[in-house]
Amino acid sequence: MNAAATTTEQTRCMGCGRKLTAPKSIAAGRGRACQAKIRRAAQTVDTTDYKTHQIASARELIEDGAIIPLRSVIFISVSTDGTETYKTAPTACTCPAGTKGARCYHQLAARLLLAA
Repeated sequence: MNAAATTTEQTRCMGCGRKLTAPKSIAAGRGRACQAKIRRAAQTVDTTDYKTHQIASARELIEDGAIIPLRSVIFISVSTDGTETYKTAPTACTCPAGTKGARCYHQLAARLLLAA
């Protein structure tokens, strides 16, 4: 038996770094506790400047694991169609809407993650 056949890949939570074992958590990239923190944070973050579809898109971005921390307040976000990535912060984004100065759902997702 060779070593490659016995190697197992471990997936860690993007929030706390713990090992993920549940298939749902592995797919989301976060464990249940970290997902609960994000849901609680969503209730405290001011979303008055965002439209309803932007709030839904930000939540979906987080649930799909399509926003990944890069540095302390900088994230890498995946576009809606999955073909591009953007650098995102709570106040700025390199997506087309963000470069025009508009608030985008990537920024909201970053705010939610930082509040958790």
